[in-house]
Amino acid sequence: MAKAKVAVIGDKDSVMLFKAVGIDVFYETDGEKANRQIKQLAREGYGVIYLTETLYPLCADAVETFQTEPYPAIIPIPDVHGSQGTGIRNLKEYVETAVGVDILFNN
Repeated sequence: MAKAKVAVIGDKDSVMLFKAVGIDVFYETDGEKANRQIKQLAREGYGVIYLTETLYPLCADAVETFQTEPYPAIIPIPDVHGSQGTGIRNLKEYVETAVGVDILFNN
């Protein structure tokens, strides 16, 4: 089985350490350029793309494009400024959609 390619996109300070564990790193802070980068990485066969939470809302076009596709999974991660709660909100929405009720937070 082929190993899935993994990438991370975000500002340099937030993502440079991912290089140390072998993840392909792309430095970007502009939403439009990041949208194009995500689409390019998808064409190149990347299975997982981590995106800083600051950049995530700026990439709504690409996120929406691949939301119903099995690959790539686009996963928001905190940046150097800390978490904005995007990842937890997404997880809550996905579980609620799958199960039909909020079993994680009961709010």
